[in-house]
Amino acid sequence: MDASIAKPDAVGRPLSSLPGPRPLPLLGNLAQIEPARMHQQLEQWARDYGPVYRLRLGPSEALVVARADLVLEAMRERPEGWRRLPAMQRVIAEIGGHGLFSAEGEDWRRQRKLVMAAFDPGHLKRYFPSLLRVTERLRACLAEAARSGEALDLQTVLMHYTVDVTAGLAFGIDMNTLQRPDDALQGHLDQIFPMLGKRIFAPVPWWRVFKLPADRRFDRHLQQVHEAARRLIAQARERIARDPALREQPNNLLEALIAARDEEGGGLSEADLLGNVLTVLLAGEDTTAHTLGWTLHLLHTHRPEWERLVAAVDAALGEADMPRSFEQARALEAIERAVNESMRLRPVAPLSLMESNRDRVFGGIALPRGAKLICLTRPGAVDTALVGDAADYRPQRWQAAAPGEEPAHALLKASLPFGAGPRLCPGRYLAMLEMKMVLAMLARNFELGSVATADGSPPQERFAFTMFPLGLKIRLAERRR
Repeated sequence: MDASIAKPDAVGRPLSSLPGPRPLPLLGNLAQIEPARMHQQLEQWARDYGPVYRLRLGPSEALVVARADLVLEAMRERPEGWRRLPAMQRVIAEIGGHGLFSAEGEDWRRQRKLVMAAFDPGHLKRYFPSLLRVTERLRACLAEAARSGEALDLQTVLMHYTVDVTAGLAFGIDMNTLQRPDDALQGHLDQIFPMLGKRIFAPVPWWRVFKLPADRRFDRHLQQVHEAARRLIAQARERIARDPALREQPNNLLEALIAARDEEGGGLSEADLLGNVLTVLLAGEDTTAHTLGWTLHLLHTHRPEWERLVAAVDAALGEADMPRSFEQARALEAIERAVNESMRLRPVAPLSLMESNRDRVFGGIALPRGAKLICLTRPGAVDTALVGDAADYRPQRWQAAAPGEEPAHALLKASLPFGAGPRLCPGRYLAMLEMKMVLAMLARNFELGSVATADGSPPQERFAFTMFPLGLKIRLAERRR
């Protein structure tokens, strides 16, 4: 519980009293941060200065916390106690992405109900036949590469898959970038997240004053994504016009959003509608694909875990070549454990940025309204003080803990890949279902030849709004069963 709630008259230490990296004049620590690896720098400073330290961001200060209890406390207090940083809000607004991700307060509540309903297990079950069709396409692509001996760029293939799945579920369209890898929209989407991350963490917003060549290219990509989003909206409106019953029983997220937008007093603006389409397109591409990439690399480098997973999938699927029902896919607990352990060690959202909505004492530190908070989500989940082998990849630790295994339980509670509290990721059920389908299909049909970089070195972590493995290639052989 926040100390300022428990004891309104509590007095905390000033933020300036905390240790932290030495700042430079004017820019503070901003000039020392490398955007592509900033999460690793922040984690290293937590090791150097302790799990609660101070950071200078230009003229202002930020509190950085790497303690799992404080990260969880802040997440549970959103959106009333904390909000996203205004700098992030402005950058997202500039690209027209005002949707559930960036919404706050009542605006967020209106949109969340619709988005949560679209991604609940009931909708996923109805969508399963389409998910199965996309997974069969992925298998065909991988089988062709296996027969030719080709090493595929892992993240590219996985992002094609995840954007196809998300577009089908959320928008009711068959995008099929897996079989049309030169799809223009996919190429435009790939350029959005890296520039978003660069702008959010930029010391000065240069693009508002003058445009560099990279900014002009970004604007062209963004314009194409906007045009595609408007086409999706127009197509959904045409479906509703042909079948007005869809207003009462929409088949997907976009139809539900349009019905809410068109209702008198529905509370959604046209900008909200467009923003949610952009948000789903972008979020549906990167996060799940990156988690799958990390999981496959970890399984490749821990072969006994891969073999254990293959045996579990074989036992669960019988003669089936992949999960053929929603219930069969959801029951693959061995895959869920492997993914959970991967997300603990390689969270694709390794940090969360917030701003306080009120004066408070947080973690013993006095913070005024508007104070900035940076939560590091990985350190608590890999804390060797809780469990000695916390740095090891061991999916079995996610099995039901036996009595007396409280330290392990505490370690797992510290892993927050989908966030926590009211703003828990609404797409978490879809993400896990996708990962179960992909990993089960791979385990059942292919030998995992290699998941590695070109020179065999460990993949570097790169941060561009999300954290992904750099340069992984996958080489498969068809499995003889």
